[in-house]
Order: sequence, then structure tokens, then C-alpha cells
Amino acid sequence: MQMRVPMGGLPPSVQSLASLDQVSIKQKVEMLEVLTGFETRNRYAVLNKDMQQIFFVQEESSTCERCFCPQLRGFQLHMTDNNSQEIIRMSRDFKCCIGCCWCAGGCCQMVLNVEAPVGRLVGRIKTSNSKCSPHMQVFDAADNHLYTLWAPCCPCQCPICCEDDINVPITDPSLTQRVGNIAKVWRGCCREAFTDADSYRLTFPADMSLDSKVLCIGAAFMVEYLNESQEEN
Repeated sequence: MQMRVPMGGLPPSVQSLASLDQVSIKQKVEMLEVLTGFETRNRYAVLNKDMQQIFFVQEESSTCERCFCPQLRGFQLHMTDNNSQEIIRMSRDFKCCIGCCWCAGGCCQMVLNVEAPVGRLVGRIKTSNSKCSPHMQVFDAADNHLYTLWAPCCPCQCPICCEDDINVPITDPSLTQRVGNIAKVWRGCCREAFTDADSYRLTFPADMSLDSKVLCIGAAFMVEYLNESQEEN
């Protein structure tokens, strides 16, 4: 159910983000995917610091794209509140190339559009060129560069690589001030080995604007889908 609100403002349920300085994003484990390897539509719970669910996210995407080119697939992520009202929509178009570090800002650039409510563009998260590590930039609706994210060269987690959280700092465009962090949470050896259902912890200043917090959540999902692509390669 799409929520009807004035186009100039965010949905009332999004106002709950105003006092928060941390949210967690937990992907639901899909048993069909675990047992068969068939790529299903992702689902996520967005939780507050007390691990109470405040939002639910479900992917809408083509079965064909998920099965035959999961790394390149286009999708829409529908974020609903606990009353099943859609409050935020994130969308990415299909690309014929994955956007490696060398061409992630060119023809292979991935762009995630963030709307809140649906029809009101809050901003975009775009991949950008780099030498080895994933590089993303966050822009507002007027295409002003707000934040930059640099992920580690190897964002995968496994018992051999690492047994710790992987951090993706959120900085200002000059890279001099850290304004937040996206941490891919280590889930333990068994979960890392048998399922790709990841968990993330996103931190930001409590006094950050609501639009910026929504964009940071969008950036966390961009990190999630880029990590998913690399884990499947």
C-alpha cells in the first residue's frame, strides 16, 4: 500500500529516524535459496538500536535476471513501515556490465535512485572510478555531492579471510571528515559458509537531516548489493 503524503515532505513514519543514530539491516534467510541455490528475491528487516523492527524491505526484480545475471540485475526495493505502507523506494536499472573499479564511473556505472515518499527524489548513490577498492558517492536531488564511501579492496567475509566486521566509512567529499559508518557484521563461520544473508550496522549523527539519513540507508543497500555481486563471482 503506497502512502499518500504531501510531496514536499517525508512520510510520518520516517520521522522515527530523527532521533536515531544507528540502524541495523538484516537480510532474511530464504530456505529455498539455501537448499537449491536458486536466487530468490531478497527481503530485509530494518531495526533500531534495541533490535525492534521499524521497517521492512522487499526486492522486486526479474526472475530471469536473478537467475542468469544476478550481479547485473535491475531491481526496486520497497521499504514499508509496520503498517505495510510504502514509505521509501530504491531502484537500480539493469546494466550489461558489473562496473569494475576501472569503469564504475563510466558506461558501467551503477546508480541507485532513492525516493521518499514514492515520486519525491531524495537523491542518488553512484559508483565511481577507482584503482582497486569499490568507490561510491552520494548525491542529493539537485546532484550536489554530499558524501563519499570507500570500501575495502576485499569486502568478502569467510573463515579464511577474516572473522571481524568490515567497515565502510562515510565521509564528506573531501575525505577529511567521517560522518558515519556502514559495517558488514561478521555472522559466524556457519552462517558465512552456508548462506549469503548478510547483516549491516549503519551509524550516523543523531542530528543528521532526515533526507541524509534516508540516503545513508540507500548507500548501505548499495554496499549490500555490490558485496552480493562479488560473493557470487
